[in-house]
Amino acid sequence: MKKIQVFLAQGLGVGLIPFAPGTFGSVLGLGWFAALLATGSLFWFTVGAAACVGASVYLCGVAEREMGRTDPGPVVLDEICAMPICFFAWIGLSMQSTNRFPQVSEFFTGRALWLTLGVYAAFRFFDIAKPWPVEQSQALPRGWGITVDDVLAAGYVNIVCLAAWAVWKWMA
Repeated sequence: MKKIQVFLAQGLGVGLIPFAPGTFGSVLGLGWFAALLATGSLFWFTVGAAACVGASVYLCGVAEREMGRTDPGPVVLDEICAMPICFFAWIGLSMQSTNRFPQVSEFFTGRALWLTLGVYAAFRFFDIAKPWPVEQSQALPRGWGITVDDVLAAGYVNIVCLAAWAVWKWMA
């Protein structure tokens, strides 16, 4: 059972890629984001994102104990779970202007695909740079430290998205 839990924490093996496992885990997180969007519901999107964070805290904690290391590189479930959180501001702004939950195609086609890739890049930046309090959160015990730093990095991405939207509206 522990091997299965570690495998899940490794993003179904994605974390075992020998270079940039967090980057590849974040790509898988874009797939998780698309799957949550496909529910067509803000409620289910939020429940799925929250459940993933809860699972990440538990499974990353198990992997940390089993692997005998703090925040082991192959553990990428935290990146996978944080990626949908990066898009909450964009989803909210979209719903405000359209009065409906956005579809997958609104993030993965045309010019929006470039914005999605920008959100992805911003997440990788904040996850690697670890501005306050992202780095400090890694001191939290067990799987909390592994997961919370990525959730906080996703929070920074949302701030950047809201700031970019405000500048765009101001310039329009």
